[in-house]
Amino acid sequence: MPKFHRILIANRGEIAVRIIRACKTLGIETVAIYSTADKDSLHTVLADYAMCIGGGSPKESYLNLERIMTTAVTLGVDAIHPGYGFLSENSRFAQMCTECNIVFIGPSAHAIEHMGNKSKARQLMIEHKVPVIPGSNGAVHSLEEAEDIVESIGYPVMIKASSGGGGKGMRIVEDHSSLETFILQAQKEAENAFGDPTIYIEKYIRTSRHIEFQILADTLGNTVHLFDRECSIQRNNQKMIEESPSAALDETLRNQMGESAVKAAKAIDYYSAGTVEFLLDEKNNYYFIEMNTRIQVEHPVTEMVTGIDLIKKQIEIAEGLPLNLKQEDITITGHAIECRINAEDPDNGFVPSAGLISDLHFPGGNGVRIDSHVYPDYRVPVYYDSMLAKIICHDHTRHQAIDKMKVALDELVIGNIKTNRSLQQGILAHEGFRQGTFDTGFLNTWIG
Repeated sequence: MPKFHRILIANRGEIAVRIIRACKTLGIETVAIYSTADKDSLHTVLADYAMCIGGGSPKESYLNLERIMTTAVTLGVDAIHPGYGFLSENSRFAQMCTECNIVFIGPSAHAIEHMGNKSKARQLMIEHKVPVIPGSNGAVHSLEEAEDIVESIGYPVMIKASSGGGGKGMRIVEDHSSLETFILQAQKEAENAFGDPTIYIEKYIRTSRHIEFQILADTLGNTVHLFDRECSIQRNNQKMIEESPSAALDETLRNQMGESAVKAAKAIDYYSAGTVEFLLDEKNNYYFIEMNTRIQVEHPVTEMVTGIDLIKKQIEIAEGLPLNLKQEDITITGHAIECRINAEDPDNGFVPSAGLISDLHFPGGNGVRIDSHVYPDYRVPVYYDSMLAKIICHDHTRHQAIDKMKVALDELVIGNIKTNRSLQQGILAHEGFRQGTFDTGFLNTWIG
């Protein structure tokens, strides 16, 4: 396959900026798409071409398959990079690219479809001997079936949407009295959010950590992992702080989980960048949760500790180039931590904050990286995810990286917009976080 000449980025915000910059270093032209609400966004300025594809609502723009494909064909792009969110895990989008002779910079539509259905993915992992949480082997179709499963694994259980993500379509059931009600609630929420009411059931592990492994695989069958990321600091199942490596894993457990992650990817003939997510319980048993068939928000921490540019690798793999990475050649150097800076008010129920950024100063210095799309006088729109920036700090040890992040957050200024900076500072100062003894329930317990 020849080298790409022009790539369309089917996204917005910091990830669009990130992809454009990677393309520039590879000598590839870029096409930015934008909504009317994003007409002054940074990615429209940095790209070689910029095309408005609709109104501010995501349905009118970044989720509008037909307009995106028409733009791509009209401008003669060789490939489309979907980023994360929006259409990044939409198998129909990947298939449409193939039908239009445009390369989708990501996995096959087949892989997206298999891992996008969580109950089917769970069943596939069971078949390939990847550890899963005790529960249903696939989708649950009736209350009677749910009751039989719960009787065999015991309460508490977690109801999950098969097509879910972002914490939607999930319910924790403590006893039989609420089982039917919570199943109906989860089905309704899943139908509204994903157009699919299908659910499955797992044993609820009350105390656990969320640890994921970065995968890279080429189209020639070469698959490696780039070690782990700790993602247990979450609010309502939304990640806030990510680290690499996890303080919870020793070398033996890290290697075992990495091997399972590679096995999961190979089960669906995966290629491109992807992430296999696990839960780790108090006894160091680990269980497959899901595979994200796209680049992750938190990919920079992996880049900082491995020195490997994941976006560049995605593009090279999509061009048909071999991975040229062996597992034994990939090592972790130091420790990296990432804080997501969101436009929201932690003192007022995390209500989103929109409007004009009056003043802006990002921290800097050795080992400090900023991934962002905002600038002074940038107007934060109301339509999209609230993340304004990611601050990533790298140092020799975890404590040094945390201390560097504290300095970086102290230096950060975003005027006229409420952000979660103070909450992030509080987390970094918390003794449980510093000692690495937290779990996925840490933040919700701490802030109530």
